[in-house]
Amino acid sequence: MPKPAPAPEDAPGRAGVAPEMPTKIRAKMEGEILPVPVEWALVAYAGTALGRIFPLPAGEALVGRAPQAQVVLLDSEVSRHHARLALEDGRIRVEDLGSTNGTHVNGERLRGVRILDAGDRLAIGGHVLKLVALDSLERAFHETLLDLSTKDPLTGLSNRASTLSELQTRFGMSMRYDRPLAVVVCDLDRFKQVNDTYGHGAGDLVLANFGERLRATLRETDLAGRIGGEEFLMVLPETDLSGAVPFAERLRQALAAAPVLLPSGPLQVTCSLGLAERQPGDVEAGQLLSRADAALYRAKAEGRNRACHG
Repeated sequence: MPKPAPAPEDAPGRAGVAPEMPTKIRAKMEGEILPVPVEWALVAYAGTALGRIFPLPAGEALVGRAPQAQVVLLDSEVSRHHARLALEDGRIRVEDLGSTNGTHVNGERLRGVRILDAGDRLAIGGHVLKLVALDSLERAFHETLLDLSTKDPLTGLSNRASTLSELQTRFGMSMRYDRPLAVVVCDLDRFKQVNDTYGHGAGDLVLANFGERLRATLRETDLAGRIGGEEFLMVLPETDLSGAVPFAERLRQALAAAPVLLPSGPLQVTCSLGLAERQPGDVEAGQLLSRADAALYRAKAEGRNRACHG
């Protein structure tokens, strides 16, 4: 009886590493630098940013509460400049920047600089971020899960529940650190007439178009959501009225300057806006939102297509 063929030898010096393993896995186990994937990213598995994808650009990326951070985590336990990630030569390094509560990698507090591997978990404040190498299919999967739970499907903005929850979080941080915070409430003028005259399909086109124009005016740290049929809320951290007023004017002018193209022809659409900033006496987000609502009603009473502040 012939003897069975001998099993292929393992890679030299690495017992149990079969040569038929995928190249990326075998290279990682042999200590080599992995090829750069389609995209390195951090995916939030816990915390207020749950489900968000933070793509890591080549070079350095700041993690923290600061508006200029590439990975913005709005959490009272996160420092403004909390940690730094660096993607260079196929390696990703992480370094804590002297944060108050520290950065943890796979459950251990980070000391100095550490090289990260795919699958490593960063704990920063109340957030847990997993390092993943995303291909197009994986990215689409994560984005779909996030969109289903947090996004308004028509406008692509945050949905009502997600927007109001985020307002509470950002209001609490503004109070704790005594940082400015402004909100803008926006309502499309005479929107009911659009639906009654042109049909709900046309109304949907108007809403989708407004969502596109609104997103184009936002900073990375700003939040915009649809909180009613034709009503929208924008939350602007690190911003007082001196910054919120020009923001609202840019949005108002962007909508008024270019008609929405409907199948029946161009349609002029305008909006009214109400603005408010957090006051020292505010103890809950509802007070801030109430002043913005009052300013919105004043804008409508004064003729619409304008921004007022309270």
